[in-house]
Amino acid sequence: MTYMEQYEKWLGSPALSSEEVAELKAIAGDPKEIESRFFGPLEFGTAGLRGTMAVGLNRMNIHVIRHATQAFAEVIKAEGPAAMEKGVVVCFDCRNHSDDFARETARVMAGNGIKVKLFDALRPTPELSFAVREYGAQAGVNVTASHNPKEYNGYKVYWSDGAQLPPQHASAIAAKMETLDIFDSIQLADYDEAIQNGMITLIGDETDEKFLANVLAQVNDPESVRKVADDFSIIFTPFHGTGYKLIPEALKRMGMKHVVCVPEQMVLDGNFPTVASPNPENPEGFAIAVQMAKEQNISFIMGSDPDADRIGIMVRDASGEFVTITGNQNGVILLDYLIGAMKRSGKLPANPVALKSIVSTEMARKVAEANGVKCFDTFTGFKFLAEKKNQLEESGEGTVIMSFEESYGYMFGDYVRDKDAVTAALILAEAACYYATQGKTMYDALQDCYKKYGFYREKTINLVMPGLDGMVKMKELMSALRTKPLTEVAGVKVIEQKDYQDGSVHNTITGADTQMELSGSNVLRYELEDGTSFIIRPSGTEPKIKVYILCSDASKEAADVKVAAYAAFAETIKNYA
Repeated sequence: MTYMEQYEKWLGSPALSSEEVAELKAIAGDPKEIESRFFGPLEFGTAGLRGTMAVGLNRMNIHVIRHATQAFAEVIKAEGPAAMEKGVVVCFDCRNHSDDFARETARVMAGNGIKVKLFDALRPTPELSFAVREYGAQAGVNVTASHNPKEYNGYKVYWSDGAQLPPQHASAIAAKMETLDIFDSIQLADYDEAIQNGMITLIGDETDEKFLANVLAQVNDPESVRKVADDFSIIFTPFHGTGYKLIPEALKRMGMKHVVCVPEQMVLDGNFPTVASPNPENPEGFAIAVQMAKEQNISFIMGSDPDADRIGIMVRDASGEFVTITGNQNGVILLDYLIGAMKRSGKLPANPVALKSIVSTEMARKVAEANGVKCFDTFTGFKFLAEKKNQLEESGEGTVIMSFEESYGYMFGDYVRDKDAVTAALILAEAACYYATQGKTMYDALQDCYKKYGFYREKTINLVMPGLDGMVKMKELMSALRTKPLTEVAGVKVIEQKDYQDGSVHNTITGADTQMELSGSNVLRYELEDGTSFIIRPSGTEPKIKVYILCSDASKEAADVKVAAYAAFAETIKNYA
């Protein structure tokens, strides 16, 4: 069916409201916009769906949500009556239409005879992962677009272990979506009737309490918190999102007496009116918090993204100015602190393990191994970190104490299988209190890590390729890099070319070809003569190629020079052929 045929089909469908029909009629004279909305469906991957909100086949709206849910319901029904009885947990964030999309998800699941536990209000992503495990559900759905701009929404899918969907189930859903009509195939229950007959059950405060009990069990050093609680203050912002409730509550229950929340950003609002982007990776989003910190003489700031699975911090440096601590630096500080705190409290398990993604800092490996902790890499995405955790622990090979990605995602404990800003906030605050008892800040702790383990620097370059042409360009670029692999980067020789798609490794010095343990992901990695890793991969959720630079050197200045040279080279990759 052509995009114009799809457009006409939607215009004529009785499933559309009068407002939706009016929105489509308004673009009748704009063939480019029609093509953009109807050239094909949003791609369903292992992370589910993500896109801008509007009426159309390639947009996020209730019809696309219902279609994906009907396909997901078919996959669950194929597991048998027991799976249908275990049911699905449905959660949502603060974004515009998230509550509508969650309700429609629940209605379709109930219409297919699948029991639903639906959160009564917005909740953090990690609590959805927790609830799937806690209630023994077969699956979970979270309506969220994480830290994307306000125009976006998403549909994240989880399986019974609380992790994002395994590839085989995601493929099964995608295949079902191809065969199911977007309007005629939908089995939709009446919401009020489903509540009455028990097919949809609302959950809320009781789940919060169970989740918080697990979070607070991660505390290692309550004594340090007690020692500084009268004087130590934290400024927190949820960027208008779901962290507004449970993060301050967890900190207070740990013993923090002075958690100062940014009032303007405690307001739940899917338009994110006080920030250009609700992403803790962007320091400009912390502007209001920084101003408050300066006025109140507070040195430590935390911020969680809209669905509270990522967290970032800003701290005062040696000159007293506020600086951003990167996701990699956060990971290193947390890992170094956690190993020490668990040793001091007697909580460090036998055969401890740390996990990180392949694009995250190699400094984490240095920290882990220097302290007798094993470190393993996985592909980018917490479904892979969760999968590795399950595999190591089920086989008895080790117990994972922390998992992280450079994009501000951290996972602790056994009760979640996804990024968890609530627990990360707790452990970051505990670490800050511990260092405060020694007269140090988190910035000082980072400098101590550099002195102990060496100077590491990382940078991510985003090569944005928007629109329909962008998708083609991204594929062409990755193909060109495979056809003609890089032999040098910014004048530095490549000594190993690694392709995570097939797991192949080519040594350019010896000519030897070997295989890695990891394979099956569209990532290219180049190990350089000076020890730098140069990694290229398409984003799984946004129209861009991401280039990761992982460097180390004897001094900060030398490492910075390397990063700058490689970053300049990365900008030229877009035109590689």
